Amino acid sequence: MKAEMELSESLEDYLETILDLQKTRHVARSKDIAEKMGVQRGSVTGRLKNLAEKGLIHYEAYGFITLTAKGKKAAEEIRRRHVVIKDFLSRILRIDDQRADATACRMEHVIDNTTLETLVKFVGFIDHCPKTGASWTQSFVDFCSSGKPDKKKCEKCVGRITPP
Repeated sequence: MKAEMELSESLEDYLETILDLQKTRHVARSKDIAEKMGVQRGSVTGRLKNLAEKGLIHYEAYGFITLTAKGKKAAEEIRRRHVVIKDFLSRILRIDDQRADATACRMEHVIDNTTLETLVKFVGFIDHCPKTGASWTQSFVDFCSSGKPDKKKCEKCVGRITPP
């Protein structure tokens, strides 16, 4: 979707912010967008006009801002990419929440759909394979701390592997 609409990272961030505000307040205002994004109110207007020209938002100067159906679909896809990446970074790789969120915010703009779907499948595999799961990810955390695997845990895991 990004390629066909040619959205910059900045415009994607605006859509995501409007989606968040719309979910909590039903509408967004320029002031709220500027505050949430930590930008000057004057810089918001140009971006909103651009999004309106692309048919992604309903916007009139000094009025409320809402997503169009097309804008909502794009914003929800951006949000999904963010959530999937953050989940992987924080839950699987055990990156602290704040860093995982900031990194996901940068990665969400460049990850392609094939890679994202493969990541979703990998996380699903980790969650459901009897040889992985919580003890497996904890072993990874232990490995990161010590720099070496726990031989006893590895032997136990390898012992569960059945030859083809």
